[in-house]
Amino acid sequence: MDALIAAAKREGKLNLMGLPRDWAGYGALIDGFEKKYGIDVRDENPWWATVSDQINGVKNRKGQANALDVIGADDASMRAAARQHLLAPYRVAAYNVIPNNQKDPNARWANSYGGYISIGCDAARVEECPQTFADLLKPRYKGKVSVTDPTSYVPGFATVYAAALANNGSFDDINPGIDFFAKLKKIGNDNPIPLSVATIENGQTPISIGFDFTNLTYAGDLRSKGVKWRVSIPFDGSFAQYYAEGINRDAPHPAAARLWLEWLLSPEGQNLRLDGYARPVLMDVMEKNGTLDKAAASKLPIVEGTPEFPTDAQLEKARAAIVRDWLKTVGG
Repeated sequence: MDALIAAAKREGKLNLMGLPRDWAGYGALIDGFEKKYGIDVRDENPWWATVSDQINGVKNRKGQANALDVIGADDASMRAAARQHLLAPYRVAAYNVIPNNQKDPNARWANSYGGYISIGCDAARVEECPQTFADLLKPRYKGKVSVTDPTSYVPGFATVYAAALANNGSFDDINPGIDFFAKLKKIGNDNPIPLSVATIENGQTPISIGFDFTNLTYAGDLRSKGVKWRVSIPFDGSFAQYYAEGINRDAPHPAAARLWLEWLLSPEGQNLRLDGYARPVLMDVMEKNGTLDKAAASKLPIVEGTPEFPTDAQLEKARAAIVRDWLKTVGG
């Protein structure tokens, strides 16, 4: 680690992309990394970036100083990046204690954090907040339910998967989730207004489906403004999505890239995830060894069991179904 830190400090820079400061603790993680190591973090498009944006930031800038050093995306996209030989193998110090189903056996990527699909609700404007997917179909929620586009964004895709599990679907069959949102739209319960902190504050989007760490961040940010944003995980469709990081095999700052991964998977970095309401991939390990911030962990919604994940084949089948059926069944 001493040699890695010294090499990273000599490089002095780290190129990232699409890490909103209010998403899963990234603001504190970036600030903490810069302060601890004196390395300048350049977060291009900090409001958001798609997986394709990041892949292009690797492929199209090869050999350039502004090429991305690290890619961060859902684990399925990281598997795809590994298959394209875009990622460098690197075993972080915590590699051996990361669950096997949350890391690449060749150490090209590893999950860092995740969250469960949840329902956020403005309790001051909605008389009775929904707790399940089945609740969302009730007439009282007409025009109130917002969901992210599943054809473009991981939270939306995960939401449809959760809805499928709540409606007799499976990892092999996401279509019941598509059918659920088609029904939601047909009965008029959908809300086409894009979600943001501002639309929650002004009452335009009183119910939102998304990751628990996002909805919990909204709750914290809006509490001082009088918004009572309540968050629950629908027990009829419990689905977790984790996010991973991997190093560009041609990273312009290879030592800083490796040090960034060490930081994210250190106890300090994992607890900063908790502060952002995200679930650290090493949460169980840290709870056992006494390094977990128990006060921060106590703020997370309770879930039963351990997360299960679709296989690559199941994910590819689900994505194909979304591309094929979402627009023609649910619409834009």
